[in-house]
Amino acid sequence: MKSAVFYGKHDLRVEDHPMPQVGPRDVLIQVKACGVCGTDVHIYEGDKGAAEVTPPTILGHEFAGVVTQVGSEVTNCKPGDRVCIDPNCYCGTCDPCRKGVAHYCQHMIGYGTTVDGGFAEFCAVNERQVYKLGSSTTFEQGAMTEPVACCLHGMDLCQVRPGHQVVVIGGGMIGLLMLQLAKLAGAAKVALLEPVQSKREVAKRLGADVCIDPIHEDVKARLREAGMSWINTVIECVGRPATIAQAIDIADPKAVVMMFGLTKPDETVSVKPFQIFQKELELKASYINPYTQKRALDLIDSGRLDVSSMVCEVCGLDKLEAVLSDPALRAMGKYIIAPDK
Repeated sequence: MKSAVFYGKHDLRVEDHPMPQVGPRDVLIQVKACGVCGTDVHIYEGDKGAAEVTPPTILGHEFAGVVTQVGSEVTNCKPGDRVCIDPNCYCGTCDPCRKGVAHYCQHMIGYGTTVDGGFAEFCAVNERQVYKLGSSTTFEQGAMTEPVACCLHGMDLCQVRPGHQVVVIGGGMIGLLMLQLAKLAGAAKVALLEPVQSKREVAKRLGADVCIDPIHEDVKARLREAGMSWINTVIECVGRPATIAQAIDIADPKAVVMMFGLTKPDETVSVKPFQIFQKELELKASYINPYTQKRALDLIDSGRLDVSSMVCEVCGLDKLEAVLSDPALRAMGKYIIAPDK
């Protein structure tokens, strides 16, 4: 089968790969759509993502497709079903799993990280990881279930309440999802900070009350002009020290600052403890998607969450390395890989 295999830093090869083996509780998926994630970029650059990757590995953890084969003990799906995948498979028996924090499972299997994933024509996964798509949900939309699930976990930790004022930093896929989730949670006003005009325009269509160019505009002045006099939550979706520091700076007293964007493992942020103390800020972070996959898919199936407006292109495996290696391409929006294209 045609696959994109990661062999190490800046070494991704599209090549023929053996078909996955299907165990008794496994489901073989013909992959129709697999999103390119910031984690994939970190791995391609030689950094650690949410999990360690041991080359050679087929990357890709945001995917959806069609069931083509099921193991002898599988009961929750059948060939022909249209499905998406939760890539994080917990053991269920280690201490973290038994304590209700399974996303810290000591024996985690990560499809697309610790084992082969969705940048291939086929992928075999445990039946526990399979979720059926709604009848009107496309494969491209279904592939976005995992990033939505991660955002839901982050939003749960933010505790946005009706009437709150929220600032989202970064208008990529994740920022645009967070913007919508904040509105769905009842935020009275949501602002987006994003230097790329086309992304600000998408954000306005998705319900942002104010969009600010942080490079050429006075952010604090624009926020106050927009009536955002008490910012309860700042969600940083870029993963850079400068934007994390900005999030802390613009947050008002008693605010939650969510550091959602994935930084490089060795990056550091300069924090003024007195600033945290004076404003009683809560600094939080969010790790993967515990118990939120079904909620995410239900939101997508309902049509209440737009996961399509931020997609700039659906392309084949042959373009994957260009997307991973070129920030200018990624700045254009979300890329989805169709392995059979």
